Amino acid sequence: MPKDSRDLPPVEELLTTAVKELGGAERPGQVTMAQAVRDAVESEEHLAVQAGTGTGKSLAYLVPAIRHAAQTDSAVVVSTATIALQRQLVDRDLPRLADALEDLLPHRPEFAILKGRRNYLCRHKMAAGMPDDEEDQLFDPREVSATGRMVQRIQEWASETETGDRDELVPGVNDQAWRQFSVHAKECLGAQRCPSGAECFAELARERAGQADVVVTNHALLAIDAMEDFPVLPEHDVVVVDEAHELVDRVTSVVTDELSEATVGVAVRRVGRLIEQGLADRLQEAGEDLAALLAAAPPGRVDDLPQSLGLTLALVRDAAFACITALGPRNKDKDDPENAGLRKATFTALDEVHDTAQRMLDAFGADSEADRAEVVWLDEGRGRIPPTLRVAPLSVGGMLRDKLFGDRTVVLTSATLALGGSFDGMARQWGLSGDDWTGLDVGSPFDHPRSGILYVAKHLPQPGRDGLPEEYLTEITELIEAAGGRTLGLFSSMRAAKAATEALRERIDVPLLCQGDDSTSQLVKQFAADPATCLFGTLSLWQGVDVPGESLTLVIIDRIPFPRPDDPLASARQRHVAATGGNGFMAVAATHAALLLAQGAGRLLRSMNDRGVVAVLDPRLVTARYAGFLLNSLPPFWRTTDPGKVREALRRLTADA
Repeated sequence: MPKDSRDLPPVEELLTTAVKELGGAERPGQVTMAQAVRDAVESEEHLAVQAGTGTGKSLAYLVPAIRHAAQTDSAVVVSTATIALQRQLVDRDLPRLADALEDLLPHRPEFAILKGRRNYLCRHKMAAGMPDDEEDQLFDPREVSATGRMVQRIQEWASETETGDRDELVPGVNDQAWRQFSVHAKECLGAQRCPSGAECFAELARERAGQADVVVTNHALLAIDAMEDFPVLPEHDVVVVDEAHELVDRVTSVVTDELSEATVGVAVRRVGRLIEQGLADRLQEAGEDLAALLAAAPPGRVDDLPQSLGLTLALVRDAAFACITALGPRNKDKDDPENAGLRKATFTALDEVHDTAQRMLDAFGADSEADRAEVVWLDEGRGRIPPTLRVAPLSVGGMLRDKLFGDRTVVLTSATLALGGSFDGMARQWGLSGDDWTGLDVGSPFDHPRSGILYVAKHLPQPGRDGLPEEYLTEITELIEAAGGRTLGLFSSMRAAKAATEALRERIDVPLLCQGDDSTSQLVKQFAADPATCLFGTLSLWQGVDVPGESLTLVIIDRIPFPRPDDPLASARQRHVAATGGNGFMAVAATHAALLLAQGAGRLLRSMNDRGVVAVLDPRLVTARYAGFLLNSLPPFWRTTDPGKVREALRRLTADA
């Protein structure tokens, strides 16, 4: 064991030891990536690394990250987009890596997982009975209902859990039940003022993270830490962003605000017991006016502020401000924890209503489209969800540049970053420019031209808006029959996936599952267990399926996954890019499509022995002017437009399986 951090082995030696101890095989791309991460950290230069499936990128960034943490006695933050990867890192990769490297480092590497406060059970809320978020949400634990049983299960689990982490409650519970036992950061009293502060699960998780060499978190919490005035994550100077292709969307979600009858209603119910009834009634009436206005308005982007909407937003804002003023000083009940918790939650709800209404009013009035900074749109109501007005920034690049990349070194990695053969598109979305970053593609250990075929059905008509044409259904049938099942169908919408499922179940003799028939994880297990089975679905399957082996030989993509023309955020961003002199279609729509296409095509080869076909039914992939950009974003499969060759190749693969 080295006596101190100055005596650390080089990254290459640590990686070799780790791969050997974990029973793997060292790959050139993995070594190249590990060296590049080390160099980026040492030179304090941002790095984007595209590492194809099978490269072993987790080890390639974890080894230099752990070495840096040991050398500097500081934490490295690893951020992921999905719970699955967080769990893989914390439950499998990091424990095994710590065991492998322990004898080569000054101490055994420590690691911790840290999530947003809402993910942890709040002992104070559980004990004090703070206000619920919904009007009719008072549940008796003995109540014979699904949510009532979940509430009872949470209460039983609360006496046993050591972490209070929602993800460790299996089976899971719905949001409605969990909200009764959790608070978000703005509602929290703080460890010093809270009666349960000494045993707070969220604070204990932060304490563990503060002692760790590697802290695993998610993109949303990373964004909150970067943008808030108070630190959420431990002090750190290096961040690794895995699944970096998801970063912009996750950050956008964090900084998107919404206003509806429901959000105003929460504020009304919370403030009603604390101030004069007339002021609470005034806010409720403003919320009802908003609800009536939104119910009558067409859904979609709001480019210009109608007078009626402007007046209603101002009414909501002013009524919320009057309630805030009537509550008095924010620390009024600092010595009364129960009332302090209620007041903190009330201020939070009122602040959100007031600030969101003002933000929406501020989104209008720019001198030109190029000067517009935010977009407002209306989502129509569905079921119990009322019509909701939302506001989001047209770009988060500036925020990321100033807040995330400003004073730390960031390594961004994914299997899909070089779109159209270049990192520039993703770099622009992240706010990176100039010479302060480097892009590196370390390739993939897979021999794509020998292992896979990219087939584009050039002979088919262009897809329309009226569902799947008969020619598409015939093509899908023939491909599945040639493959003997073994098919993952990726569709651009749930409607298309369900229509294809309904039509194909009458035409093919193999089992056909459709997303929504069961939980997605259960459907993927069924699909993987039976090679004859097919699975159809939409967005989450494009990126969330890892099925190596003979169960997946054919990936069918029904059309190029451009954002919907009526997608308010994508269309606004596209128009804004065009107004500032760029190519809006290529920067937004084509980039979005390239990213999803690459992710979808990446479902085919998941191990060194996999073989198969990616079939894209949309002929525009080879005929449109933007086809080259999209094709250059895909793995380098052998390409063909000949349906006969593809069916014959699938029959051979099926016979050899």
